[in-house]
Formats: sequence, C-alpha cells, structure tokens
Amino acid sequence: MAYDGDPELVELRKRRLREIEAMQSSGVVNAPAYSAQQAEAERREAERAEALRRILTPEARERLGRIRLAKPDVATAVEQQVIALAQSGRLQRAIDDTTLRAILERIMPERREIKITRR
Repeated sequence: MAYDGDPELVELRKRRLREIEAMQSSGVVNAPAYSAQQAEAERREAERAEALRRILTPEARERLGRIRLAKPDVATAVEQQVIALAQSGRLQRAIDDTTLRAILERIMPERREIKITRR
C-alpha cells in the first residue's frame, strides 16, 4: 500500500524532513534522531489514516474521532476491525455512521447499570 501519490502526505513528509534538517544544522542539543523505525511508523500511520479515509464516510470518521478522545482502546479496536473487513474484501460500500454504531455496539463493553435505592 504505497500512497506516495497523495499530495498531502508528500507535503507532510517534506515538512518533517525540513524540520529535522533545520534542527541538525542548527546544532540543537539532544535533537531527536529521525530513525528508520520512526519513518516506518509514520508511513504505517499514514497508510492507516488513508485506508480509514477511504473506508469510512465523513460522519463515521467524525464519530470515531470523538470515540478516540474518550476511549482510545475502543477506537483502535474498531479501526482494526474495519480495516480487516476492507482487506478481506467483505465491504461493498463505505461504512456510514449507522453501520459504525452497530460495530461499536458489538465491540464496546456492556454498560453496568447502577441502581441507587433510598431507604
């Protein structure tokens, strides 16, 4: 999955490389080294974001973003499941908000109901 043709991704990579070169040339002490592992991690994250952009409708992406703020582990699980569905070819169309809510209901743990009885 190479997304080198995506202009936004290419621009982000160029900007990050310029920042790193500027830090190294200015002699910033303790400047973080931009390793191959970091580059690979950024590439995988960009591919993941691109895949989700293609798989989810804007409303579903917005809902997933709100869930990520509250429960990052649930959002990651949903992303993994959605990407797995797409890779296996079981998606015929983009996942909309209603479908995402159904997936969330299956993944999210049961809510505990708390009853308070007064005496």
